[in-house]
Amino acid sequence: MQVLQVQLEVGPDPAEVGRARRWARSRLVGSGIRDDEPLAETLILLISELVTNAVVHTGCPAVLRMLFGSAGAAGAAGTVRVEVADTSCRPPRQRHAEGEDTGGRGLELVDGLADRWGWQPEGAGKQIWCEVDRGAPVVQLQSGTHGQATAVIGAQHTGGHEPSHAVTHHA
Repeated sequence: MQVLQVQLEVGPDPAEVGRARRWARSRLVGSGIRDDEPLAETLILLISELVTNAVVHTGCPAVLRMLFGSAGAAGAAGTVRVEVADTSCRPPRQRHAEGEDTGGRGLELVDGLADRWGWQPEGAGKQIWCEVDRGAPVVQLQSGTHGQATAVIGAQHTGGHEPSHAVTHHA
């Protein structure tokens, strides 16, 4: 069950991505997710990718929505859902970047960081969404050697810091 929904209108300018990140960070803190939690960093990265895709690839305004789920009957910590709606009817296309490519990694990041993601038509355009379960393992990106990015899956979004699995990707 969703208990809180907030939204921000985003203009069709790449500079709006920074504004969306700042806005989202303040809303996360307001929902009880501390700024220094791995969950907050994961959500900010997801938001950054989805908003960037919307404004750069469509050239259209977008709407960023964040929905904060309540704790379930079994005591689960709830789910955070991020939605970005734009007025382009073109479906998202997941690309597979290679080596020195400077783009094409956005939806791959979303796929790797979110617990679930997808898209659906909305009005004359579409909505791309992702969800992160607050009690699930979190992926943290750490700098590696020789320009590598290392993704470390932490113990829990609820505050665990011990990595349980690491994957290294060459940038």
